[in-house]
Amino acid sequence: MSAQGAAGKAEAAGEGDATGWSPEMENESMSKYLLIICAGVSALLIIWRLKTGIMRYVRTISGLTNDTQRYFARPSYKFSWIKKNLLYSPIFGKRHNREFQISTAVNMGTLPTRFQLLFLIGYFATNVAFCVVNIPWLETYTDACKQLRNRSGTLATVNMIPLFLMAGRNNPLIGILGISFDTFNLMHRWFGRIVALEAVCHTVAFWAGSASSAGWDAALQTTFKAPFLMYGFIATCAFVVILIQASSISRHAYYETFKIMHILLAALAIVGLWYHLDLKKLAALKWLVPVVPIWIGDRVIRFGRLMYHSVGNGGTRTLVEALPGNAIRVTVDMARPWTFRPGQHAYLYMPSISFWQSHPFSVAWSEEAESLSPGKLAMNRQDVLAMQKTTMSFIIRARTGMTHNLYQRAAECPEGCLTTTCLVEGPYGGEHTMHSYGTVMLFAGGVGITHAVPHVRDLVAGFANGTVATRKVVLVWIIQSPEHLEWIRPWMTEILAMDRRREVLRIMLFVSRPRSTKEIHSPSSTVQMFPGRPNIETLMSMEMEQQIGHMGVSVCGPGALSDEVRLAVRRNQYNGSIDFIEEAFSW
Repeated sequence: MSAQGAAGKAEAAGEGDATGWSPEMENESMSKYLLIICAGVSALLIIWRLKTGIMRYVRTISGLTNDTQRYFARPSYKFSWIKKNLLYSPIFGKRHNREFQISTAVNMGTLPTRFQLLFLIGYFATNVAFCVVNIPWLETYTDACKQLRNRSGTLATVNMIPLFLMAGRNNPLIGILGISFDTFNLMHRWFGRIVALEAVCHTVAFWAGSASSAGWDAALQTTFKAPFLMYGFIATCAFVVILIQASSISRHAYYETFKIMHILLAALAIVGLWYHLDLKKLAALKWLVPVVPIWIGDRVIRFGRLMYHSVGNGGTRTLVEALPGNAIRVTVDMARPWTFRPGQHAYLYMPSISFWQSHPFSVAWSEEAESLSPGKLAMNRQDVLAMQKTTMSFIIRARTGMTHNLYQRAAECPEGCLTTTCLVEGPYGGEHTMHSYGTVMLFAGGVGITHAVPHVRDLVAGFANGTVATRKVVLVWIIQSPEHLEWIRPWMTEILAMDRRREVLRIMLFVSRPRSTKEIHSPSSTVQMFPGRPNIETLMSMEMEQQIGHMGVSVCGPGALSDEVRLAVRRNQYNGSIDFIEEAFSW
């Protein structure tokens, strides 16, 4: 045997080469490189967020006393090209948020944007390269399998750190990087698939290496004879079941079952992997250690938020009102005050309807009110503060499961009103404001209006107070029937009565399925109603002809509407400075 071959064999056995470099050291380096890549991408996003944050601040300050804001209305050719062809662009055509619906029960999910796809492909390719680089393929088959086994197993463990961090509702990177929970949810799914594939590679490489000398039967039997191998096999099986169970078809058809099983399988995978690494005192155990506090910490914070806002001080009182169009308005008197910002959402638990289920809903309205018990007067300042309540209101469309049961219960009550108890976990979101945009267009479809209404109130109040750069707000709401106006009538009445509202706000209502033309009437020049569906690109082009400052376009509604608005923004990138904000929650 040559000296080079002997050195390679010694290295494969973990003894290192002539320089003292060993496969274990190489695995350690690959693990650190992978985390460095994640940290590097995060650092670039932080720099980008700081730059855009400074620009928004400058636009806001400059726009406070400038009614034309012409400088900020001019587009940047290079940045417009990036937004049109990379940041906002779907992979093909215009389809991004519209789901691939085979039937009412079978859903194939959505497609990522072009930028998201490039990142996922790049990260997947990096993992593949790190798994196979410097493996002695030309040496013995057993040695190559051994190094591939160790490398893939180590990288699978390392990838669990970002995997579990992205899964948390209290993920600190959402605020730091300015990435939405929806995007992190997408990356969580794909990082999970990478972990599962590397775990399978780790297990198959072990079997292949053992089978080369003892045969496949003996290799498989060894898995169940040695405790540390059995625990590792259990963890791999848990990852594979998650890979199958978390597919879009299964996830959408049986979401509540999926969620419970997903948590149990993730716990099983962590326990199995922990014992697998601990019994052999493997160095990769240190990469698993951060995963446990990340997961437990998120659960503890969630429970703390739930208890703080829902328990004590008389608890929560929840009014559920059945509305036309199979919708319900839920108004919750919180146990403690809650500082509300536009764009926030919360998870609602209805123990009397469904004990285990929780669903995210956008907060449509919030008010501060005193809740005085009959016959009790506030005697001092502490009593006044204790009786101060924050009310949170949500509009929920009844579909299946919890929302359907809640609507049925409310509809059966006298006057369609149900009083119950609701636990609220939150608030989440609300990091982005629209204050720096001179022109704001808000598109909403159906119950997507819950995301737009708080922004409208915030911007109208800010315009009257001189605290925002906004000089024009256009709300476009697409509904199926005029009955749906009842969903937000009390809040919209309050907005229409706000100071200087006519100077800044214009509302366009499109009724897609009117029963007759008599239902379509415009109350005023600033509140107009139209039959049919809007031409999104035409509306946007008309506003851009008289654009004030930088334009911000937001959309919340069905996937088809979001894709139409996205396409219109992309096509108008060179006509003026324009940003696109999509409010979506994939699951």
